[in-house]
Order: sequence, then structure tokens, then C-alpha cells
Amino acid sequence: MNMNVVIVEDDEWLAEHYIRVLKRAGCRVEHAPHAVGAIAVIDKVQPAVILLDMLLTGTTAMALLHELQSHADLASIPVVLITNLAEQIQLDDVEQYGVVRIVNKATMQPDDIVAAVRGAVL
Repeated sequence: MNMNVVIVEDDEWLAEHYIRVLKRAGCRVEHAPHAVGAIAVIDKVQPAVILLDMLLTGTTAMALLHELQSHADLASIPVVLITNLAEQIQLDDVEQYGVVRIVNKATMQPDDIVAAVRGAVL
């Protein structure tokens, strides 16, 4: 998988884990620890997919999703939500924000991250 991925995750340990897994799969990965700095990273990298934690410290993931949709060049980037709230969020409710998949943090395996990224760009 030769593509750029941006991870927006405030848990440093999890972010490092995702980065290792995706780099092993051949991705180029950038990390933004919060939504406020994520737009600048996304603008710079122009990722093929964004992995977004739903429960961020500070500005919420929903605010970031709204912001992405307000930029013509960013609105088409597929987003994968990675969250402990997966059972409470329906994909139909967030598809309008570019979300293509929801991954449950509580039950995911390392390969699930790679599969989510692959599936997001197909």
C-alpha cells in the first residue's frame, strides 16, 4: 500500500501503534494529536485516507469532520472513525461527513487498521 495516511489520535501510545502497523504495510503516515492541528497536517500531506479518533481532547472529531466538508479539496478524503463508541454510531449518520468505515477500538486487531485503510480507498 503506497499511500499517505493522516492519523488524528490524542492517545500517543495508540497513535504510535497505528503508525507502526501502517508503515509496515507500506504507508506514509503523519500524526496529528488533536483536531486543531489536523487541518494543517491534512493540507500538507493530502492523504488518501484519514484515521480519526472520535473522542479527542479539546475540539471534537465532529467539528473536524464539519471543517473537512467545508473545504472542497478536503471533503472527498475518506475518513475511518476509530472509536470506543462504535456500537453507538451508525455509519448512515456520519457518511455525509466522508466517513466510510467505523472501527471499534475495543475489539480491533492490528490487521483491522490496514484493512480499514485499504477498504477506504477502494
